[in-house]
Amino acid sequence: MRHFLRHPSDMPVELVLRKQACVPKQRLNNISLGGVACNSNRAFRRGTAVEMRIPLFGEQARYPGLVAWCRKQGEHYLVGIAFIDEDTLFRARMVEQVCHIEHYRKQCEQQQGCSLSIEAVAQEWISQHAAEFSRDSLS
Repeated sequence: MRHFLRHPSDMPVELVLRKQACVPKQRLNNISLGGVACNSNRAFRRGTAVEMRIPLFGEQARYPGLVAWCRKQGEHYLVGIAFIDEDTLFRARMVEQVCHIEHYRKQCEQQQGCSLSIEAVAQEWISQHAAEFSRDSLS
């Protein structure tokens, strides 16, 4: 079973169509090494080539993938983006950790009512959640 990390909803993400033909549905069953699930205002067909962008991290935060699944949730959609090579999966997984740490920092600051050191928050988050992002948890 493939594991899709849930991208924090308060961290903007863009899904942009790539100029590549769709992959037939029957081939999608075994291509993914894992991926990311993120919210979208629009639906995507399974197999559609997309690029996941995280504007907060600039132009370098672009990850090509394929839509593995798309589920309607109220007025929006939850889209599973499958990454098909180890390098893209690794880079996306690292950026997802940073997104989750930043989300956790904002949450802690709101609860405590003061600014917190990103290093201290990162250490705490890593001790609690890093195993969820390990290579073994995504295969």
